[in-house]
Amino acid sequence: MPALTPGPSHPARRTVLGALVATAAVPGLGALPAGAAAATPSTRRPVAAGTKVLAPSGAWCWFGDPRAVHHRGTYRRTYVGYITAAGDINVTQYDHDTGRSTTSTLISGFQIDDHNNPSLVIRYGRVVVFFSGHGGDKMYYRRSVAVEDIGQGWEPLKTVPTNIAGGWGYTYPNPIELAAEGKKLYLFWRGGNANPTYSTTTGGDLWTPAQSLIDVPGQRPYVKIASNDTDTIHFAFTDGHPRNVDTGIYYMYYRNGSLFRADGSRIGPLGTPVTPDQTTCVYDFASGGGKAWIHDIADDGDGRPVLTYAVFPTDTDHRYHYARFDGSAFTDHELTAAGDSISEDTSEPNYSGGITLDHDDPSVVLLSREIGTVHEIERWTTPDHGATWHKKAITAASGEPQVRPISPRGLPSGEPLGVLWMAGRYPSYTTYQTRIMATT
Repeated sequence: MPALTPGPSHPARRTVLGALVATAAVPGLGALPAGAAAATPSTRRPVAAGTKVLAPSGAWCWFGDPRAVHHRGTYRRTYVGYITAAGDINVTQYDHDTGRSTTSTLISGFQIDDHNNPSLVIRYGRVVVFFSGHGGDKMYYRRSVAVEDIGQGWEPLKTVPTNIAGGWGYTYPNPIELAAEGKKLYLFWRGGNANPTYSTTTGGDLWTPAQSLIDVPGQRPYVKIASNDTDTIHFAFTDGHPRNVDTGIYYMYYRNGSLFRADGSRIGPLGTPVTPDQTTCVYDFASGGGKAWIHDIADDGDGRPVLTYAVFPTDTDHRYHYARFDGSAFTDHELTAAGDSISEDTSEPNYSGGITLDHDDPSVVLLSREIGTVHEIERWTTPDHGATWHKKAITAASGEPQVRPISPRGLPSGEPLGVLWMAGRYPSYTTYQTRIMATT
């Protein structure tokens, strides 16, 4: 396998933090955060019926999650995190009863790179937001001052004080809370050695020493993570970057201190890093006909994993797959051809439009595929675990790319704000000209 260079190289990198900002509640949608550039012509296009602009500038990558969460407590509110074209780390809060939105900027003028999108978790009713630079030297987090309300500001900025040694810093935060472990919070990220890393906390801003989750020396495994919120964490990952290696897709899960294969056989204790060949192979490059990249994983409600991923017979021919574990094996279905990369940067030929799951009902898939010459958003549903599909267009004849759809965790995709995505040109991951859209 090709060896990694000592550290990441990112064009137009900005690492100096701007002012720490917590804006007051903003009525309505679409106010520009302080310091943001005015919308480009691509952000002023008419919106399709049944959709609206949630943020006039915003983007995200697909490896830091949850990007959006829904919480039902005193209020019914959805919280959406994104990074603007000006490098502002923003969260927008939407109240489903009043229809009112509040947008708050946690840090302005951060490194402009969509890998830096924030990841959210609701912890004891408060919104907790994690973010870092792309290979950044710190993992930051902030908590909302008030329960269920970002409009009253944020507690002081904090950092996770631990990482695996190496030159790759921190990227892609993924917070997971397990109720059966006393609401212990697991935070996963790509660590200093470019491999998935984690630390835990039970509160008090005390973090356990960072440990490796997966070990593929010389490569960058990409991992997607989901849980049942109680006692199980699911992992689906590659053995590298598809630009560098002929990648497959692998699966394992965590429960009660140990890691297991899909069939329930124990791999070993959490804290001892695993290699791909110790886990369950979902997709094998040698027999599959192309390298692959994981896009999403969810729990089906019965403790079984469901995965979506892209396969590349060639770099210009992206194919979406849906795989579900049936109790004895993974059944895999190719859904559709997805077209070419969304990136205008030819060095990123494997940036598909995106395919994710409704985590409340993983028989529902949200995807972006090329129709004609433009990527459009569709909602696909299957009544028979992926054998047949019914599809419904969310966007059509858009005239500009519609990409990277997600459904907020805890909110069914059929409800208002149940589907979120990026719209606009995507020259590269540092020069995106996209806004965040939502269904109404």
